[in-house]
Parts: sequence; structure tokens; C-alpha cells
Amino acid sequence: MTLTNSPTRITAPQSDDISFLDFGTAFVRHAKERPDHIAVVDETVTLDWRSFDHHARCVAAQLQQEGVGSGTPVAALADNSAAYLTFYAGVILAGGAMVPLPTSATIDVLAKMLDDCGARLRFVSERHVETANGLGFVEAILANDLFDWGQAAPMERPVAVPPESLFDLIYSSGTTGTPKGIIHDHLFRGRQLMRMPVFGLDQDARLLMSTPLYSNTTQVAVLPVLARGGAVISMAKFDTQRFLQLSQDHAITHAMLVPVQYMRLMRDPSFDDFDLSSYSTKLSTSAPLPASLIRDILDRWPGELFELYGMTEGGISSVLDCASFPDKLDTVGRPVQGCDARIIDEQGYELPIGEFGEVVGRAGAMMQGYLNADDKTQEVIWRSPEGEDFIRTGDMGRFDADGFLTLMDRKKDMILSGGFNIYAADLERVLRDHPDVADVAVIAIPSEIWGETPLGLVVPVADGQATAVQIMDWANAQLGKTQRLSRVELRDDLPRSSIGKILKRELRAPYWD
Repeated sequence: MTLTNSPTRITAPQSDDISFLDFGTAFVRHAKERPDHIAVVDETVTLDWRSFDHHARCVAAQLQQEGVGSGTPVAALADNSAAYLTFYAGVILAGGAMVPLPTSATIDVLAKMLDDCGARLRFVSERHVETANGLGFVEAILANDLFDWGQAAPMERPVAVPPESLFDLIYSSGTTGTPKGIIHDHLFRGRQLMRMPVFGLDQDARLLMSTPLYSNTTQVAVLPVLARGGAVISMAKFDTQRFLQLSQDHAITHAMLVPVQYMRLMRDPSFDDFDLSSYSTKLSTSAPLPASLIRDILDRWPGELFELYGMTEGGISSVLDCASFPDKLDTVGRPVQGCDARIIDEQGYELPIGEFGEVVGRAGAMMQGYLNADDKTQEVIWRSPEGEDFIRTGDMGRFDADGFLTLMDRKKDMILSGGFNIYAADLERVLRDHPDVADVAVIAIPSEIWGETPLGLVVPVADGQATAVQIMDWANAQLGKTQRLSRVELRDDLPRSSIGKILKRELRAPYWD
């Protein structure tokens, strides 16, 4: 079975040779060239490249016997583990397409995802067996049994697939409604694999994987390391003490983290007690890193720090080298080579440097579209005057004279108060500088006078003494007249997605419902 793509396809720029790195070909080479080097590690097992390659090719052969071929979607519902990485590799070697289901989704949403793509759920962690049974997939392989699964002899060589063949299908988190399936082909992933070694994600890398494998954030780092023959150390669940201990024990060189993880790590009282001198590079994505947090990381954590801005859909890609541009820490850097990024207004016209609008981007790595959602794919396309497809990010931002991109807010999260556009990011940036503020989110709430007005939701530091009113007054003294907070509320915590994004929709709902 081959997944049928959405009829509307986004056209990505292509070089004459359609150059990209084929994951399958790169993967199997390492068993011959680096057989005794560590490939994957988790809490229970360590696999060198000889063993990892052998088990992945056994998985591939078994899947082939079951009818998996070029573009066949194969789903998994699992926590991070060496077995999960092995299964993922086996699916790709068999020519199939990985559908990593979000373990945070409800059973109803998972059922919609599986029905949408037609995938069989073939791999599941012990913790999610009940959910798998509820979905009717009782034949799914348990993670603990993977290395003993099947009787097929190892596949001799990976299945050759064309560049447009499906590599993976990643669904939006889908807390409500029907989530969108984002189509990645081999060209998309292959071009990412070629780009990421600039950060040292190669055969010498030891990457600590602490975000879930169903997130594109994780795959952007993990897949290049495996394609280049490095090592991935897997955490089933993020914990600051465990992360620091694994970093020290395995002499970790690389980590891809989201801002909330950095925040928690830097606040861990024992952070400075661990030896992190092996780190060469740390990457951050999914949300902007506050400038104060960046400075703390640079001061106390060895190695370079890069902030990456992009989308699971592709198109836009920018990088900030934090140490090299200390005066640009409130930006997400400049677009990478090969990325054409622009700012447009509500009517779709391009805006000049310095003006705020929606960020759109075009690059070699762009999704084919949303599965079975032609209308949604059409909505996300902006066509340039040259007739080229760009992906609309939904993020509001501007470029400065040096080409650095400052993000202000999600378009849907922008606050319209008394006819003025208020960017929550501006207000959050000020609130974060208060010494008693540990975490913050600013949202729009209804106002009879202004239509909408900004509310600050603040998580105080453990020993904070300032009241909500004092924090509000302190912030408003630094904000423009049209930006001022109507009030501040103190919270114990803020709801976040599995990769650390604040769920503003959940925060707004009680005030608007």
C-alpha cells in the first residue's frame, strides 16, 4: 500500500541533480565501517553499530513479509528507547514511511490519525498497550519484544525509493478536532540530513535525546546522527537530574532541547556539580529562548549554543549563533543559506525591512502538503510575485537591517486592543526581567472598553516576594501606553505541550468560554 498524497502539492526549489542524502544507504554503511562503535543506548540496552544494523534489517525484512513497501505508512505509539530507534530505522530500510503517533493525544484523536493515513499500528511501549488495544491493534509489537520479533533473515540492502516517496508523516498534536498530517518525502529529510552536520551532528557526535521521537524537533537532530554513524543516548522521559547524570556518564557532545528544558536545567540546584565539559554544541528550538536564559547558558554550560527557528512543514529556517551575536539575543538569527524568507501584510503584499508582518519561507526542505486536506494546504501557501510557493508560518515578525529576524507572536495570538496590535512577546520579555518571575505567558482576555486587553499569567520563583499587583506595576512602568497589562495573575505552573510550548489556547479558554 502507498499513501495517496494530498492533491495540492507545494513545490520546493530543486537543484539540477536533486542532491540529498539517502538515509538507508548511509545507515547500512556504518555496520561495516564502525561495527564496534556505540549506536544507540537507553536505560536497558546498549547497541553497537553491528547489532543496531542487524536488528534494524531484521525488522525491515519482517515488515516486507507483511507487505510493507515503498511509501507504506507504519505507525508506532511509544516512548523513547533503543528499540523505538531500531524499529524506525527498520521501517525506512523496508521502504516504508514512519508515522510516530503523539503519546500525549487522546485515544479518539489517535483513531482519527490512523483512519486518516490508513497506517497499521505495529510498535507500542508497555505503557501504551491499553491504548493500543482500545484502538483495535492487538498485534502491535511490544518494545520489550522487538529484538526477538519475527523469523525473517536480515534484509540484504535497503529498498531503493524515489525522492518523492513518503519518508514520514507527522501529525500536529491534535488536542481537539482533526489534526493535520504533514507529509515529508525522502527529498525533504535527505536535504535536512545534508544540512545538519554543520552543527557537528556527525559520526563523532554523542547526542542525548530527551524530547519525544514523534516530534520533528527530535528527528531533526536524531536522524542526521544516525545517518552519519554517531551515537544516540535515549531518555524515555526528561528529568533534570537524569539528564545531567547521562551527560556526564556518556560524555555527551550534543543536545537538542526546547526552552523550558533549558530553564529547568539551569535552575536545578546541582547543575554546576556535574561535569559537562564534553559538550561541543547545544541546540534549541520550538520557541524563542529568552535573552537572559541564553546568557546564563553561555556563562555556565560549555560548548556553543545555537537557536534554530523552523517549522515541521519546512520552508523557513533561521539560525542564531548565540555567542557570536550577543547583541542579537532577542532575535532568532538569520535565514540559512538556501532559504528565502520574507514578511507579508494581511493582503499578502511584501513589506520592507523593519516592518512587522507574517513570516513566509521557501527552501529545499518543504512538505509536500497536508494529507487529505487540500483546503488546509492551500491556506498555508503564499505565492510570490515570481510565482513560487512559500509556506506561511503564522508567526509575526520583522527583519532588521542586518537580516536578523525578530519574532513577535503567533498571528492567532496577537492581541487587538482598542485598535492597536499588541504583541504578547513584547510584554513577556519585560515580565521575564522581573527577579521574582520564573515563567510567564501573556494572553488576550475580553474587555468591554477595548475589545481585548492583555493579561499576564506569572509563575513566581520559589522565594519570590512580589505580589501580582507589584509585578504588573513594575512591568507597566516600562511598557508603552497602548501595551499596558490590565492585570497579572499568579499561577503554580503553565500548561505546555510535550515539547514545551505554552498552550495559550487552554489559558484563554476560561476567559472567552
